[in-house]
Amino acid sequence: MKAMILAAGLGTRLKPFTNLHPKALYVVGGKTLLEHAVLHLKTAGVDEIIVNVHHFAEQIVDFIHLNQEFGLKMSISDETGELLETGGGLKKAAWFFEDCDSAIIRNVDILSDLDLRKMTNCHRDSASLVTLAVRDRPTSRYFLFNDRMELCGWENRGTGELRFSQNTLSYKPFAFSGMQIIDTKIFAMMIEEGNFSLTDLYLRLARTQKIKGYMEEGIVWKDVGRLTPNSACF
Repeated sequence: MKAMILAAGLGTRLKPFTNLHPKALYVVGGKTLLEHAVLHLKTAGVDEIIVNVHHFAEQIVDFIHLNQEFGLKMSISDETGELLETGGGLKKAAWFFEDCDSAIIRNVDILSDLDLRKMTNCHRDSASLVTLAVRDRPTSRYFLFNDRMELCGWENRGTGELRFSQNTLSYKPFAFSGMQIIDTKIFAMMIEEGNFSLTDLYLRLARTQKIKGYMEEGIVWKDVGRLTPNSACF
């Protein structure tokens, strides 16, 4: 199976570390965030990974080579010329997924033991275009789901923005967990160009396509958004 690690962000929440390093090389528990992500994907049977890079890109490339690609086949999607956000970054890497029907997309700054094999099986069984790992937790931005856990909208409580992709009498907000499974036919549906977000893409596609939320209780999950006492620089 193939996967993509989204690692091109500027990592502004991890300053001052990211003044000199990419957030993917921030160390938690003796391992970089990149290594945590790679090892997590390996538990799901992933054997090929592409990593998008922008901020201090050469440090990530060197680290991957230093670790002999972690025993996998790893590729780089270079965004040093322009940061493309999540949607544009995924679209640029479309060539990598030409020979598979589904793939895991994972943020680099998430620590979790979510069972990705189980999530992938649920994605395939539901015949969804996209399956989003979500949690019932406080945040400022929420995906909105109907009673079938199908994406129907978006809410940003910080700005008051509320957008719906379909009519629904009721909905429930869930926070995105930074992991998702895509059906690769999504690339043919991407009419957006350049810099764009997956959120905007999904809200458009949810009008006609099935995009589902997935929850797994009792998992470890952490968004590494600030420096912690057990962290160290690479």
